[in-house]
Order: sequence, then C-alpha cells, then structure tokens
Amino acid sequence: MRIGDLAAATGTKIVTIRYYEKIGLLPAPPRTGGNYRAYSKMHQERLSFIRRSRALGFTLDEIRELLELSADTERDCAAVDRLVTSHLVEVEDKIADLQRLASELRRMKESCRGGTIDDCRIIEALSSQPSLP
Repeated sequence: MRIGDLAAATGTKIVTIRYYEKIGLLPAPPRTGGNYRAYSKMHQERLSFIRRSRALGFTLDEIRELLELSADTERDCAAVDRLVTSHLVEVEDKIADLQRLASELRRMKESCRGGTIDDCRIIEALSSQPSLP
C-alpha cells in the first residue's frame, strides 16, 4: 500500500509516518519501480502498535523499548512489566495532581459571590501566592 493508504488505515498523518521512519520507529519500506513507498501489513501493524502506545501516553523512547522487547518473542516479559508499572505510577501521579487541581478550581469557583471584577474572589485567588504545605 502507498503512504496515503497507510495513513488512512491507521488514522495517522503522512508527516507523522515519515517522522517515525526518520527516527527508526517504523522501518523504511521498499520502493516501487515508480519510486513510491510500498508499505506492507507489517508496517500497518507496527504503526497501529505505535499509535495505541502513544494514546496510552508512552513516550517515543518507551515505545522504542517496547518494540525492541517485542522483537524477542522468547524473552521473559519482566522488562515489559517493569516499563508498564513505571508508566502506571506516572499516570496515577498525574491523576492525583489533576484531582488536586480540580478541587482547587472548584473551591475558587464556589468562592465567587458575583459582582464586579474588582471584588472577584477567583481573580483574587489567582493573584495571591499559594501557601506552602
């Protein structure tokens, strides 16, 4: 398939496909006689793996590591488990941060009494220095 077909099949922009090729996440495909890239089912599957991993928040370096690990099918999966566990901790930390942020924004919104900007509790809260725990 051509690059446009691969892009359509995976929901990936052509420029992103070329970038993944450039950085080595996606192997360069062979060229046709007309010098078009000829992508295979393997390219589509690998690109889908990359896209799904990105959607789950893995970095390109983590994806590169996952791809390298997946190439050795007889290898113990402990390294994959460690990588996923580390990523999960990061995700859970971000969730906790976002929950604290939502709580603070809710508190600020609830302090609003209406009126003018001059008396706005939200603007006041945003302008003041936060107290350190």
